[in-house]
Amino acid sequence: MSAFDLTPPSHSQRQQLIDGLTGEERRVLLEHGTEAAFCGVFLDNKLEGVYTCRLCGLPLFRSSAKFDSGTGWPSFFRPYDEAHVKTLRDTSYGMIRTEIVCARCDSHLGHVFPDGPPPTGERHCLNSLSLGFTAAGEALPDPLGRGGREAATAD
Repeated sequence: MSAFDLTPPSHSQRQQLIDGLTGEERRVLLEHGTEAAFCGVFLDNKLEGVYTCRLCGLPLFRSSAKFDSGTGWPSFFRPYDEAHVKTLRDTSYGMIRTEIVCARCDSHLGHVFPDGPPPTGERHCLNSLSLGFTAAGEALPDPLGRGGREAATAD
């Protein structure tokens, strides 16, 4: 069970968060789009901290789980908490893949593949546009104003 409140944002909260997105962020997060390879702002980020959902701020991945997959997108072998990421069957573009979305707000994050490194063998392939980043020691984002653990610092 997560230490974070996974209750979805209310309709008005969600709309307020969506209003703050750029057109490209909307395309990726809300319309299940994919950003071009090798251009995402977090691809080469080497700082220690936590990657969060761009829309709702939920912690998704730790920098300690990030690795260079050579694919052109930020890749992680394990989520921050398994409960923070949901998987969906994706049959778009004539392929069968596993899509990953934020467990709290259902924003599209990317896909997970079974070709990652140990210890999990998973490669969570993310769009930088789906993510925010909080450096270690800084306060995690709390755009829903939930306080408590939501206002903790990145570990």
